[in-house]
Amino acid sequence: MIRAMRIDLHSHSSVSDGTEPPAAVVDRAVAAGLDVLALTDHDTVAGIAEAAARLPSGFTLVPGVELSCAHQGSTVHLLGYLFDPQHPELTAELRRIRDDRVVRARAMVDRLRAEGLPVTWERVRAIAGDVEGRDVVGRPHIARAIVEVGGAEDVPDAFDRWIGADKPAHVARYALDPVRAVRLVREAGGVCVLAHPARSEGGGTTAVPDELVERMAEAGLGGIEADHPSHDDAERAHWRRRAEELGLVVTGSSDDHGELTGHRLGCSTTDPDAYAALVAPATGAAPHVG
Repeated sequence: MIRAMRIDLHSHSSVSDGTEPPAAVVDRAVAAGLDVLALTDHDTVAGIAEAAARLPSGFTLVPGVELSCAHQGSTVHLLGYLFDPQHPELTAELRRIRDDRVVRARAMVDRLRAEGLPVTWERVRAIAGDVEGRDVVGRPHIARAIVEVGGAEDVPDAFDRWIGADKPAHVARYALDPVRAVRLVREAGGVCVLAHPARSEGGGTTAVPDELVERMAEAGLGGIEADHPSHDDAERAHWRRRAEELGLVVTGSSDDHGELTGHRLGCSTTDPDAYAALVAPATGAAPHVG
């Protein structure tokens, strides 16, 4: 019997808020029995070259990114794949988002200290690491620093107590309008998938509004990540129905962050036919094949 191709289209490395370098993520993907992996670090493609250099024969790496977007005060995440990484407008927006992450993170550390938590910027940067090309500091790095000083039991608790939306140390940041983000990725020759639509960043449960998803579809959205580890069966069924109604591909992904998420590469996967349909319109870049 021929084994079905196993495809995971959402993962993170230490170039953003994962815990392992891109090469190690590829190694784990191979060990997990995957055939195709998309590396989708937050607002950066800095880890793609290292990951591509690690590929064993026959393994496919899909270059990607997880774009930070916002709609009416709520976080929306967009997965972009196979776009031109040199596209001027998209590159400028990614740089603006990354730069604002640093400003925001410093402000959050200041607020934590004002609340009596001895979190330092130096420690947050040390947790984030000093990987060549690193330019993204995320809230998970701050959350881990909070846990270290005893301010929370674990990373989700740190979000719930301190740095989630409307919490004492939360600071808003620059993010793209989701519809504009879809258009930018499409203009750069890429394809897009709405990430984990039943939850917001940090573990919240605010679903992306149907009206917004419809406008994103009109702008060129290619798929919806219905099969995500944070979605229950009812949520998966709902977003599968919405994808079918809008003529979009359904994807499944692990959204693996290494140790932070329990090394779960391959826990949810994308059907090979759905993958083929999703990437067919891409013209900005090609997958890397070992």
